[in-house]
Amino acid sequence: MWEDFVEAAATSDWRSPKLGRYATGLALSTLSRGLYADHYNGLVSKGTPTHNAQVSSVEPAADPAQVIISDCSDSTNALKYRADSGQPADDGAGGRRLIKATVEKQSDGSWKVSDFGVQGVGTC
Repeated sequence: MWEDFVEAAATSDWRSPKLGRYATGLALSTLSRGLYADHYNGLVSKGTPTHNAQVSSVEPAADPAQVIISDCSDSTNALKYRADSGQPADDGAGGRRLIKATVEKQSDGSWKVSDFGVQGVGTC
């Protein structure tokens, strides 16, 4: 999901069909809305954050339908820039931040992120 988001964020393409490959529901809406806001404000993203995702819980254990993922992502090298000038946007420096995500098994057997929350810099 994050790789597709990084690709779409390079041009603030909130309509990228790739966003729905691994995201659904609230997660997909959050990604699309964020990219639309960047597009509207003339911003693009450059760089790629790093991730250190780990499974926090699996429900039910015998036949999982939902997995909670905890991730300590580092956005130091993934920042926003003005699309027209290439100058850094005034959104502060990146850094290490906690991400919690809910991943759910879909009716077709695939797994998609259904919700996630990104905490502020310094939360992990």
